[in-house]
Amino acid sequence: MSYRVAMDIGGTFTDVVRYDETTGSVVASKASTTPHDLAEGVFAALGRVVDDPSRISYFVHGTTQGLNALLERKGARVLLLAGTGAGDVYRIARGNRDRMFDLRYRKPVPLVPGEDVAEVDGRLDWRGEELVPLDEDGVRRAARRVREEGFDAVAVCLLFSYADPRHEVRAGEILREELGEDVLVVLSHEVAREWREYERTSSAVLEAYTGPVVRRYLAEIERRFAERGLGVPVHVMQSSGGLVNAAYARRRPLQTLLSGPVGGTMGGVAAARLLGRRNAICVDMGGTSFDVSLVVDGRPDVSAEARIEGHPVLMPIVNLHTIGAGGGSIAYAEAGALRVGPESAGAVPGPACYGRGGTRPTVTDANVVLGRVDPEWFAGGLMNLDVEAAGAAVATLAEELSLDPLGLAEGICAVANAKMAQAIRTLTVEHGVEPREFSLVAFGGAGAMHAVFIARELGISEVVVPRFPGAFSAWGMLEAEVRRDLTHPYFRPQDVLDGADMAGRLADLEAEVLEALAEQGVPAERRRVEHAVDMRYEGQDYTLTIPLREAGEPAGPGFLAEIAARFAEAHTSRYGHATPEAPVEFVMLRSTGLGSFPRAAAGAPDVTGEAAAAVRDVVFDGAVHRTPVLRRAHLDGELAGPAIVVEETATTVVPPGCLATVDDNGFLIVKVDQ
Repeated sequence: MSYRVAMDIGGTFTDVVRYDETTGSVVASKASTTPHDLAEGVFAALGRVVDDPSRISYFVHGTTQGLNALLERKGARVLLLAGTGAGDVYRIARGNRDRMFDLRYRKPVPLVPGEDVAEVDGRLDWRGEELVPLDEDGVRRAARRVREEGFDAVAVCLLFSYADPRHEVRAGEILREELGEDVLVVLSHEVAREWREYERTSSAVLEAYTGPVVRRYLAEIERRFAERGLGVPVHVMQSSGGLVNAAYARRRPLQTLLSGPVGGTMGGVAAARLLGRRNAICVDMGGTSFDVSLVVDGRPDVSAEARIEGHPVLMPIVNLHTIGAGGGSIAYAEAGALRVGPESAGAVPGPACYGRGGTRPTVTDANVVLGRVDPEWFAGGLMNLDVEAAGAAVATLAEELSLDPLGLAEGICAVANAKMAQAIRTLTVEHGVEPREFSLVAFGGAGAMHAVFIARELGISEVVVPRFPGAFSAWGMLEAEVRRDLTHPYFRPQDVLDGADMAGRLADLEAEVLEALAEQGVPAERRRVEHAVDMRYEGQDYTLTIPLREAGEPAGPGFLAEIAARFAEAHTSRYGHATPEAPVEFVMLRSTGLGSFPRAAAGAPDVTGEAAAAVRDVVFDGAVHRTPVLRRAHLDGELAGPAIVVEETATTVVPPGCLATVDDNGFLIVKVDQ
């Protein structure tokens, strides 16, 4: 027997999914996350589904180590090495025109203070031609400062290195020669070979800031897995929705920044394919956060750049919007009004009902008070919840706000639902996307508990709760492909475009990306390459990424008219208008290499036994309903609400008036009454 295993570390639980290649069976489980030593939680979860790691034929891992270091401001101490006269580029940053009238707006605090920026002589022009040679002695002086002052990493960002990286390459050689392997050296052209100095500098600084902790963590995980007999590479999820092996992830740790949450998006892609849906809104509600992403036309919604905690980053990244709303989000009174989150009770002490010392009411406590959770079979019986402690925590806040405890419990859930619905609007309505045209795929430990209420707020008619919703991000990682992305700056107005030259550059990128896939162990027959070009109207600052059919397409007749028409269509879709008669220009070439593995063809779940477990009082809209509590493993056919469906990794709430159906894949499809 051999297994494929995927694991996702969350703020409260570490989730694991095991696929048996012989029988097609899928098993999911979880263990409490151990913040003091994440590997401890990893192996505790693994031990619940695999007794011998040597039987694992494929292992993929999602980690939020880098993201946590950024969120908690516990990253490395970084020296930024810039060109003479450009040392303030990072600190000046770029004006935020989207919020220029926001009186409360505060520019993100730089990860590198001004005194930790060093300048070095050497200059290229915009074409990459050398104007001033690199001052190698100046680079060595910077290395001495790194040693003497105890910096953990160096980020090198020199002007126009995207056009020609020779100065950065030489600076990197000197720094590594002087500092050895103990100090991480990051070169901006390796992180993002793209224009815009500030954004490229920010990306390099982010990699330097989060890189050491990610590298240490991955090295430790690989070491401890090897000790336990794992004989295959550890794969790591990237922010783009693709996979790389841990060796590459250690070299480019920035790519793993959103590694954990993105697994859920790729699960949404797989679920949409199985269900025959083109569009899906993926919502992941865990113990600490609520993540939203989109599947559009069967593909993940990926952007070429993003902002994380206000810091721009240039890399392919799934558009993911995260807010502090989860089962552990704390409810409190402020100025006489009810507030929920973003502060979370976390794994320790956790919600009051966990019995670990928590006394403040959380969203989970509110659901316990409303009867929407089976306290004796929470997380598949791994935990017994303290109903009295949850009631006491909610009652204390209710007394402070002069409210009935049950009314307050519903209010806590309603406030959380409204915040999560608004998070979905941020990715949909605010970008001209109609959420009613999407299915809502709900997962995470608490996602299925709130999904129908969120769908009602948005007018969405269908909620999909996949199998193992609490471990769905891990399941999604098993469905992902190996991915490598390469870029090449290509500034050309349309009147000087040489289609054959562009095709040649794309062919070079294709050869390079195919070689990168080979290094990742992808067989030749499972490799493919997709190409795109960043375009804009002349005079514009922003670009749109337009897919190309093949590397040789630009050399064909009529290419310019065809690509301009595609750009106008994309511009209309994104911004509501286009100017077809205006000249266009090309900015960047992009090639994406994708390597697939045989899909994990999970068999349909066996439905045996009696679904009904108990009948209990559950509160909906202020009224008490006698509601069946059903075991999902025994559920088949149709189910009319109200009902509570429990399983090992999550609880699904089906309110009155809704109809749930179990499909052939074992997914729970809920038709939402409006």
